[in-house]
Amino acid sequence: MRYILLIPDGMADQPIPQLQGKTPLEAAKTPNMDRLAQAGVVGWARTVPQGMPPGSDVACMSLFGYDPQTYHTGRAPLEAASQNITLGDTDAVFRCNFVTVEGETLKDYSADHITTEESAQLIATLNQRLGSNRLTFYPGVSYRNLLVAQGRAGEEIRCTPPHDLSGQAIGARWPQGNDASWVTELMRTSQDVLREHPVNVQRRTAGKGMASMIWLWGQGTRPSLPSFRSRFGLDGSVISAVDLVRGIGRLAGLEIIEVPGATGYVDTNYRGKAEYALKALEQRPFIVVHVEATDEAGHVGNLEEKLKAIEAVDALVLGTLLDGLKQRSWTFRLLISPDHPTYIATRTHVSDPVPYVLYSSAEPTHSGAQGYSERAVRTATSDVIPGYTLMDQLIHAKVPTR
Repeated sequence: MRYILLIPDGMADQPIPQLQGKTPLEAAKTPNMDRLAQAGVVGWARTVPQGMPPGSDVACMSLFGYDPQTYHTGRAPLEAASQNITLGDTDAVFRCNFVTVEGETLKDYSADHITTEESAQLIATLNQRLGSNRLTFYPGVSYRNLLVAQGRAGEEIRCTPPHDLSGQAIGARWPQGNDASWVTELMRTSQDVLREHPVNVQRRTAGKGMASMIWLWGQGTRPSLPSFRSRFGLDGSVISAVDLVRGIGRLAGLEIIEVPGATGYVDTNYRGKAEYALKALEQRPFIVVHVEATDEAGHVGNLEEKLKAIEAVDALVLGTLLDGLKQRSWTFRLLISPDHPTYIATRTHVSDPVPYVLYSSAEPTHSGAQGYSERAVRTATSDVIPGYTLMDQLIHAKVPTR
């Protein structure tokens, strides 16, 4: 038996007037997802417990089978784990976005999706100019970088995710709370360092958005997770282009697989993710395939790109997986679930429950759903379960019938 968790990040949404009241998932062409929903079990999962922020750190931890109320220490520590960054007991690690700011308005949370290579050059300069024996910047993927602050736990500092501020005045959204002044000062000072950096000069000349400031958020302390094998009795692998998901996998003792052309954006290598997943399943029985493109399209409010990304997940990721599983004559269970909704209208995450489909090739059933969408799942059931219990259903339980 093979076990597959497919996470189309932020895929769930709300009805949109331009789609005649349909959601993007409902409007997109998803024959593979629809077929599995009709022959599997559908339901709702609350991946973000009440009172916790609706980030992918919390929601993906739930989907991996770990209760975030027990194990979550912050977003940035998970990304630090992906990079094998060692944290001391009293160290804080912050997510360090490159953002585009004009005046007091945050124009773009991703600095126009700056490249990883450009970002690394900027991080090197920040370390030279603003780093110290207590402050170290680490490059990540594209705009997603890290800052480790030794001896500053950061629990009392309240930071706003920059993707919640796109197009808005920063105003009172600077970091708040005890000991927040050094964070705000570092963010403001970064503008002087970055303004005339050669990378930004080149981007400005090319008509691209500049990385005009760092934005610090998502801080936390060193996390610890019990191994996936100790919890679920399986070895497995993770495919994702973003450090957050890779970090959860690394902490859980899962193998991290690199896929050429996986970008964490809408131009990612969809088919390649599925092909590498099939190869991984030849060695280990469990795989997580995470796709960030659906979330990124939501954050920029691009309906057309979100529809394209959903259809690419269905045709190129899921379709390739199903073809490969059939060719190998493997029995399998497959769970498809967004981690959280990302609304096109507001360009940000919400903590609403997400629709899931759980399918077993050995135990096909009929959910009563006509397909896989928010409306179709709601018509079939209103039951909501804790998100972290889905992994137990995928691996240990027979797929229940309704």
